[in-house]
Amino acid sequence: MTDFATRRVMMVDTQVRPSDVTKFPIIEAMLHVPREVYVPRHLREAAYMGENLPLSAGRVVLEPRTLAKMLDALDIHPTETVLDLGCGLGYSTAVIARLADAVVAVEADDSLASDAQSTLSSESVDNAAVIVGPLAEGAAKHGPYDVITVQGGVEIIPQALLDQLKDGGRIAAIFMEGQLGSVRIGYKRDGRLDWRFAFNASAPVVAGFAKERAFAL
Repeated sequence: MTDFATRRVMMVDTQVRPSDVTKFPIIEAMLHVPREVYVPRHLREAAYMGENLPLSAGRVVLEPRTLAKMLDALDIHPTETVLDLGCGLGYSTAVIARLADAVVAVEADDSLASDAQSTLSSESVDNAAVIVGPLAEGAAKHGPYDVITVQGGVEIIPQALLDQLKDGGRIAAIFMEGQLGSVRIGYKRDGRLDWRFAFNASAPVVAGFAKERAFAL
């Protein structure tokens, strides 16, 4: 029988801590949440590897290091509400739920959303809810949010999403330029976003977050 608990500790000790993630709540969350139940069944043996895991066409579960460093930069507080876009099978939502007051997760894929909600419920993550819908539209009726995360690559962030971020809030996304990407944190002040580089990472650009391609002969 696979000892996933040991692998979880090894993931934190070899991928998360060495990446300068030192906030105890993040370490505790990643030690607690069983990543193997939030990945496709056939990939469970690979659940704790340091790479993005494929979910469906153009979608991945972000590698542990990327998610941990993103959360470290966002500095989520226990009183805050988070919008988690592209939750996949729910791993990011489960981790964030241990840091925040509440998490609203949005997933465009009906099957992924259903499995995510089922797993979150079975794991007693009772401060998170999964909504089915286009990721780029967010979930305005439950906002505004203190924090927004995008679990995949982006080229642009739709204004409709930025409007769902509270003044004083933060948003994190992996901005892709070709095969290279960088995680940036956007800080909203007086209605304006100030983006700051956090670290390098990469992920496929998710639907709704790609730049329109100009037609050329």
